[in-house]
Amino acid sequence: MDIRNIAIIAHVDHGKTTLVDALLRQSLNFRPSVDAPKELIMDSNELERERGITIFSKNAAVTYKDVKINIVDTPGHADFGGEVERIMRMVDGVLLLVDAKEGPMPQTKFVLRKAIQAGHKVIVVISKMDKPDARPEWTLNAIYDLFFELGASEAQIEFPVVYTAASLGKAGFTKNLNEMQNIEPIFETIIKYIPAPVVDMEKPLQMLTVNLAYDNYKGKVAVGRLYSGTMKKGMNVAHINRSGEIKHTPLSSVMVFDGLGRVDVVEAFAGDIVAVAGIPDITIGETIADAEHPVALPTITIDEPTIKMTFGVNTSPFKGKEGKFTTSRNLKERLEHELETDVALSVVPTETTDRWVVAGRGELHLSILIEKMRREGYELEVSRPQVIFKEKDGKKLEPMELVSVETPEQYSGAVIEMMGKRLGIMKDMRVDKQNVSMDFAIPTRGLIGARDKFLTATKGTGVMNSIFLGYEEYKGEISSMQHGSIVASEAGTTNNYGLVTAQGRGTLFLGPGVPVYAGMVVGKNAKAGDMIVHVCRTRALTNFRAKNEGLGDQLETPLNLSLEDSLDYIGDDELVEITPKSIRIRKLYLTENERKRASSSAFKEKTG
Repeated sequence: MDIRNIAIIAHVDHGKTTLVDALLRQSLNFRPSVDAPKELIMDSNELERERGITIFSKNAAVTYKDVKINIVDTPGHADFGGEVERIMRMVDGVLLLVDAKEGPMPQTKFVLRKAIQAGHKVIVVISKMDKPDARPEWTLNAIYDLFFELGASEAQIEFPVVYTAASLGKAGFTKNLNEMQNIEPIFETIIKYIPAPVVDMEKPLQMLTVNLAYDNYKGKVAVGRLYSGTMKKGMNVAHINRSGEIKHTPLSSVMVFDGLGRVDVVEAFAGDIVAVAGIPDITIGETIADAEHPVALPTITIDEPTIKMTFGVNTSPFKGKEGKFTTSRNLKERLEHELETDVALSVVPTETTDRWVVAGRGELHLSILIEKMRREGYELEVSRPQVIFKEKDGKKLEPMELVSVETPEQYSGAVIEMMGKRLGIMKDMRVDKQNVSMDFAIPTRGLIGARDKFLTATKGTGVMNSIFLGYEEYKGEISSMQHGSIVASEAGTTNNYGLVTAQGRGTLFLGPGVPVYAGMVVGKNAKAGDMIVHVCRTRALTNFRAKNEGLGDQLETPLNLSLEDSLDYIGDDELVEITPKSIRIRKLYLTENERKRASSSAFKEKTG
């Protein structure tokens, strides 16, 4: 069968998954009774549907005019770049999707760089042409500039352009919506422009494992491109791991992709994307080769992690009350399981048996892992995110980010001031109507906790995106931001009277009737330093005071922090306690005496 292997890459929320939906629905092998008819059928993960982003790469296959097109839907966020980098090894070309209004965005730059470095041909798809404020000419010019900036070859720059309104299931070679009938122009361009896989059927079997899946009946399933040879069910193959060790094992199942699912086949041929079962200890980046002539393929190189956090067993007074998996063994097994499928993650044990240093590509990367564990029933506590420094030629290096912000013009001064305090250097500034777009090069550590400050500075109207730039020489100390918490002094249940007293000190995170423990953070202090407050305190009853007296005191709506908000907020001496039902912030040391001793010890160590 004639085959094309393509990946769809784009910035977050530029309509990538919607386009895949349209391609699936208008292909020859789409079956509404079998394939889910709902929207965004490629976003099968619950977290992806909630956040409107693609986190995990997925495979699908469609048939058009006797040509099989393998489609890989890839994440658009740089924190999941490990997924993007692997997918580039599996395809021969990409569809670059760009919003007709917004133009190329930071994540567009990130994923396009990966495709250009891999030497792939690119089809540019300008999406959302049905938007009333679409500006396709400006977007196309910006795309050309981006190709030149990224060092694309002449062949790559001579890309075809297709315009789409994927939500309407339409595409065309002109900007006129009325001339668009269906999605066929995308199919035609893929077949014409993306090369078929170049394979040598005489070469021995070689397949690189790019992704892993799990099947309740087949066990671990390895997914990857079959570079050469053929695969048959039951055949004996050589599994070559990362250290070069070779093990021989039979394949219990060979599958190819059809629509959104996998189907068993008797034989799979070189050039296709296949899934095989029967190798229980295989991991991403390892080779499945011919049993008699085992030759390993180059392993996958992934950018190193830039952010680390400490994951540990929940030690709060509420431990074990809300979670199903609470022991150190549970956490260790879960983290090891994640390492099998996430090549951009790093897990290093600490001196204690119930703590691990977990490193990833960014805050979102790690917070998604935490959220997945939370929903699976795990209890844990995590520390404040920290950047990973390097040393080269005696110099201290730190990770840098390119931050792109868009804000109404009246808030631009506040944003520039905020970025300056965090050692951000403006690289570009563009004014469009009432909005200002700015690019800053900023240390990654300057971004920790910045999102909340940015939303405050722009009254919730600003948009911020970032991509990893690389490591540069240490930029110096960042002036310490004011951080003070309102901390519960005693265990109990929050009371209206106690909370009214506390809210005069700052912003509360909790309302009345919430169980708390001593050392739990219940709010943000308006001043630097912690404030210890008895939030469970009730008004004393006397013969001269009615029971309901004082209930008229106005209690403001508490600030409900999400997981990302909590990670951004906490200081070095605080932890986020995570359970399936709750997200709490607590002090590292729960009692005031413990905190004083720790502070005294730290001061003595610092001063020698």
